[in-house]
Amino acid sequence: MQQPPHIEPGEKLVLFDGVCRLCAGWSHFLLRHDTQEIFKLCTMQSKEGQAILAYFSLPLNNYETMIYVEDGLIYDRSTAFIKIVSQLPWPYRIGMILYGVPRVARDWLYDRIALNRYRLFGKYSTCLLPTEKYLSRFIHKENL
Repeated sequence: MQQPPHIEPGEKLVLFDGVCRLCAGWSHFLLRHDTQEIFKLCTMQSKEGQAILAYFSLPLNNYETMIYVEDGLIYDRSTAFIKIVSQLPWPYRIGMILYGVPRVARDWLYDRIALNRYRLFGKYSTCLLPTEKYLSRFIHKENL
């Protein structure tokens, strides 16, 4: 299987909307609570993020979901969320119980939040830059 661009073999990548306040909050949460540094992060707006979206034939300018890439496979919406939290330390790992909820219901709820996230949480005018402490956690750090 061909590896997506900018992702090293074995890397687990969370691709998020860098101007969304909710998404930026999620990325900060991951940086703080992913103590084993399992995940790399990348904004969809970066050139690397755009290349990864294009590789998977996803829209390049209309971001409706967070994307999680593991072993060359892509996950989105509630499944991406559950796959990520299930790898975090306790108590966050408890989120894997959401697999017991039918995907249709999980994704319906995810979509209600995702499609209204700018109205509910706001939007930045530009992507936020990571602090020096977290530069190594981003795959596009050379552009920052």
